[in-house]
Amino acid sequence: MATARVSDAFELSRPEVAVFVSGVASMGLEILAGRMIAPQFGSSIYTWGSIIGVFLAALSYGYHRGGKQAAERATNGRMARVFLLTAAYVAGLIFLGDLLLRASTGFPLPSRFASLPAITLLFGPPTYLLGYVSPYAAELSAKEGLGEASGHVYALGTIGSIVGAFATTFVLVPWLDIEYIAFVFGALSLLTALVLVLPEFERDDAVAGGFVALLLVAAVGSGVAGYSVEGRVVYETQTPYQELQVVDSGDTRTLYLDGQRHSAMDLSDPNRHVFDYTRYFHLPLLLTDDVDRVLFVGGGGFTGPKRFANDYDVTVDVAEIDPEVIDAAKRYFDVEESERLNIYNRGGRQFLRETNRTYDLIVLDAYRKDKVPFELTTEEFMRLASSRLDDDGVLFANVISAPSGPASEFYRAEYKTIERVFPRVYSFPTAGGGVVQNIEVVATKDDSEVTEAELLARNDRRDIGIDLTEEIRNYRRSAPPTDDVPVLRDDRAPVDRLLDPMVGQRYVLQEADEVNESSAGGTEANESTAGETDANESASASLAATPLSTPTWTPARARPSA
Repeated sequence: MATARVSDAFELSRPEVAVFVSGVASMGLEILAGRMIAPQFGSSIYTWGSIIGVFLAALSYGYHRGGKQAAERATNGRMARVFLLTAAYVAGLIFLGDLLLRASTGFPLPSRFASLPAITLLFGPPTYLLGYVSPYAAELSAKEGLGEASGHVYALGTIGSIVGAFATTFVLVPWLDIEYIAFVFGALSLLTALVLVLPEFERDDAVAGGFVALLLVAAVGSGVAGYSVEGRVVYETQTPYQELQVVDSGDTRTLYLDGQRHSAMDLSDPNRHVFDYTRYFHLPLLLTDDVDRVLFVGGGGFTGPKRFANDYDVTVDVAEIDPEVIDAAKRYFDVEESERLNIYNRGGRQFLRETNRTYDLIVLDAYRKDKVPFELTTEEFMRLASSRLDDDGVLFANVISAPSGPASEFYRAEYKTIERVFPRVYSFPTAGGGVVQNIEVVATKDDSEVTEAELLARNDRRDIGIDLTEEIRNYRRSAPPTDDVPVLRDDRAPVDRLLDPMVGQRYVLQEADEVNESSAGGTEANESTAGETDANESASASLAATPLSTPTWTPARARPSA
């Protein structure tokens, strides 16, 4: 008798199966929404709040409409149609999702609400349809009494949501592309529809099911064509943290994270700086005399770490939280670990807490335009970083923001925060004007100021393998105004609010010219523009009579040219 009771407890009726699957599908689609929306609108708190709000609203409306109709219309066949329509809509998402996302960016809404139309259009209808399932199942339940039936349905739906959340987060997203994840939920809905109509399987059911199955197969087949508007997709995957793509366009291979260009490599010259901001990584060599060990927080395509390990007699450690980024860098960006280059699959803050090493240079390259790990921005983190720097160590932060105007709030807050910890802070915007761009913030533990003239002189005298004249001339002499922005702290770091003014603004990512660089082989770039020649001559002339307070740097740590 006891065995029979246990068996009955785990035996679900067809309506109960439907409720469980609706929970799995609705929560899985919610997590999938975050992955689909992020490349276009970012993954800020506003985006996730909008996703949760739209899903709750759609489910509530589905519950309401389904509840009003359940007494007269609730049947297994009608629930099967709900799942068929859901599967068909998911096929449409695979076919047209990217197009609909791009089309929905034109709504004149404040930036923090910009993702609402896209989320509503893409995920509102299937979530609304799934909302019908619970009241229909409660009406068809074999439980005695309305309370018992409702409680049983809620419990099954919630258990399904838990399964959907964990399965999507820990299994589907790490292993499958977006198209295939959507296909899984479409196929699950289709199979549930078939279960609901069995064994009374009619010809119309077979035709409808076959048509939807064909849609799903055709959709997923078209969704992995291997080309994008940016070029040929060499590799793509969903990582635990973001969407990752490796795209080739001509001789340039680019790493895209959540749809944004993050790193690039010249296939004919893998050590060349393709993006201009990575040239600034060498600036700290003009601000300190002794660089033996360097830490990069954030790997990406490993442009900086590769160049430092290749060109200088230094040990480079890289803390990269995403294992898929590390794997892609090794497979597609010529990254090899060695005695000079060590890669650690750790978050930057975790790594700094756990290590007992000290560094001459720490480079923060983990910020993005719309997605910044707040724990790497706060005063507490900066104090931790400072404690891991030698007395003459340098902190370098690659901040994406505007140097002035409404979109400058994050840069100014970060500057103010770093200034609380480090006695001297320098800023180098990489593009003209007040546009959103890479702003290189460099901080030293040495209170004495190094002027632009002194930097130009050191650049002229020190053999660091790259001419930084143009980069130095972007030196911003005055500190930005910070009275209206907060100091970022662990207990209050409103990074999403500070990033919000940048939503919808164009991010200007400068590409570097092949000028005045030398690689490990000692090759010099063949071209130099007239403007740069004039600038070098002018700098030398103006500095000829200027006494330097710092001795000329001897490149004892630089590799000799071959």
